[in-house]
Amino acid sequence: MSVDDLEDFAALEPFFGVIRQGLAGHVEGEHFFDLLADDVVTEFVVTVPGYPRRVDGRAALAELYRGYGDAIVLDGAGDLAVHHDRERSVVVLEYSVHGRLVATGRPYQNRFVSIVTVHGGKVTHWRDYLDSFAAVEALGIAG
Repeated sequence: MSVDDLEDFAALEPFFGVIRQGLAGHVEGEHFFDLLADDVVTEFVVTVPGYPRRVDGRAALAELYRGYGDAIVLDGAGDLAVHHDRERSVVVLEYSVHGRLVATGRPYQNRFVSIVTVHGGKVTHWRDYLDSFAAVEALGIAG
């Protein structure tokens, strides 16, 4: 199953790029969503109020991310560190993103740690940790 209307995700392209770079040689596919198994499980362990803790499947994750550009547009991503456990097929990615809030133009920055399990050239499980304070503060979420 492919994800339609990839232009809907333009605001996330810097994130997609740093992930493709970090997972290069471990996964197959061109676009971020191509790297994911159809039944990928995504867990947001440290997140913000109102955001799901778990998303099942590539299609559901795409729908969650589809509206991202309504709130935040990323200008860049970097500070990538990659750690790989070959025995467990796990890749740990540390990275940052920066951009701006659509509503106010205020800057947005955050840091992430993503623990990614890969089998058969596809991401099968993703655990995500972010600086929830940075997100809550930037977005003005009561928490």
